[in-house]
Amino acid sequence: MKYIYRHIKKYFPLVLLSIVFLALQALCNLMMPNLMSDIVNVGIQDYAMEIANTADSAAKELLKDQQMQYIVSMGGKMLLLALATVAVDLAIHLVNAISGTGMAKDLRRAVFAKIESFSSQEYSEFSTASLITRTTNDVQQVQMLFTMGLRMIFYSPIMGIGAVFMAIEKAPSMTWINVLTVVIAAVLMIAMFILLSSKFKILQTIVDKINMTARESLTGILVVRAFSKQEYEQEKFDSVNREYAKTNLFINRVMSVMMPTLTLLQNIVPVIIIIVGAQQIAQSTMQVGDMMAFIQYSATILASFMMISMMFIMLPRASVSIKRIAEVLKKENAIVETENPVPAEFDRCTVEFDNVSFKYPDGEEYALENISFKSNPGEVTAIIGSTGCGKSSLIQLIPRLYEATDGAVKINGINVKDFALKDLRDLIGYVPQKSQLFTGTIQSNLYVGSESATQQDVEKAAKIAQAYDFIMEKEQQFADPVSQGGTNLSGGQRQRMAIARALVKNAPIYIFDDSFSALDFKTDANLRKALSENLTEANIIIVGQRVASIMDADQIIVMDEGRIVGKGTHSQLIENCTEYQEIAYSQLSKEEM
Repeated sequence: MKYIYRHIKKYFPLVLLSIVFLALQALCNLMMPNLMSDIVNVGIQDYAMEIANTADSAAKELLKDQQMQYIVSMGGKMLLLALATVAVDLAIHLVNAISGTGMAKDLRRAVFAKIESFSSQEYSEFSTASLITRTTNDVQQVQMLFTMGLRMIFYSPIMGIGAVFMAIEKAPSMTWINVLTVVIAAVLMIAMFILLSSKFKILQTIVDKINMTARESLTGILVVRAFSKQEYEQEKFDSVNREYAKTNLFINRVMSVMMPTLTLLQNIVPVIIIIVGAQQIAQSTMQVGDMMAFIQYSATILASFMMISMMFIMLPRASVSIKRIAEVLKKENAIVETENPVPAEFDRCTVEFDNVSFKYPDGEEYALENISFKSNPGEVTAIIGSTGCGKSSLIQLIPRLYEATDGAVKINGINVKDFALKDLRDLIGYVPQKSQLFTGTIQSNLYVGSESATQQDVEKAAKIAQAYDFIMEKEQQFADPVSQGGTNLSGGQRQRMAIARALVKNAPIYIFDDSFSALDFKTDANLRKALSENLTEANIIIVGQRVASIMDADQIIVMDEGRIVGKGTHSQLIENCTEYQEIAYSQLSKEEM
């Protein structure tokens, strides 16, 4: 709870103000039956008896005037109380709206900021669907508890306890009726809590599954259609949906039994009070007004319990949501900032791997072992190897997307852990395997590389990345819209956009993680030529699958099962590296090599 508290504590003054308003509203509502009782007992019954026992007609008229004045006076007080109740209720809703929406905004921002700070290691521990649910639905549950729950937590007990004391004052002889009612209502609520508390945790987990299943199916809709798996995906979604419906139905069935039972109890109690109270009125041990007030106070007690019963629905679900949000907020990042970062203001950078080993969190075996090489500025270093040999894992250690387990990754002789993360990543233009674009325009996507870039910088980057021609063919050119994920562009166009985005950064280090795979050979060749002509001072590291894309590199690193098995130029490796020979011969003819 402490992780939630730090983000909502600034709203506690508003919460206290809301509690004060709730207490005032409860006081006004508790006074109403008492005033009504006085009108009946004094204004009607006592005055009627006094008028009946008075023989003098002038005195009778005076008493009738006094009676009317008393009734009007007490009625006026009731009206003022009613208006005060409305005003206080409006104030409560306003305060709750401000505090509730503000708290939800801050909590959602905190969760999102925390998610943004996650490294790849933390992302692997939470599914994307779960993180989305925690940021939206779970925060909404906490907001409902914060707004509606305040009324139920504070208003209901004040009303219930106050009504108990007022009822005892009006008719102490009938207190047993309220005690019996409270016991029955309490047993019902405890039983409901036991039945439903575990179901709400399951419900939130199922919401995660629904989000994950829907997201997966919609993201892969082209694959689903290509393999005619619509019915399979429909059944998979229906299965999760049925599970959600089944759990919700159980909760609603329990509630459908609970609420009518309490309502029945609420309607039976006045009948019992009238039966018992009528006998006491006949024996002159109780007044009619007191019995009427007792009925209202008894109804208030039951209504308070009904409101509290709603808390037994809201509280378990909100408590589950609080725990799920806290799991994100309290998650410690595997990659932490250094306390005294070294300045990272370099125009030329040397990247060095010094006996680096790495294994994934909870991994038993090393994904990379004893990696040592140096990549110099003005040179192209290529990394090649079979699928799953650790190429991507290797280059992700440079911007600290993962942390090296052993050894050190260095830039200009300084361990990357000694730089501030932002400064380190400002040195790197990174193009990942999957070319992820964002909703907006072509220009807004390219400006992600550098917000301070000029239009000339953007156009130059697009030309180097071989993206300029297809951009200019668009109807709005650089202002042409890009859909979510860049789905309105081809795979090759997305790759070229991602490369141009990195080039806009004008960084001293460029990392291309298998970023040329969707390009045809001509575009690939033109791109590599443009890179060599324009990035003469940059340190370029290319991860590739195609020998043709990396054979001109100044240094080629050959990897196999997480180890370096070859290092040198293309001609050197063709002569002395068996693994490289196998890859090259499978792709190129002898003439091409």
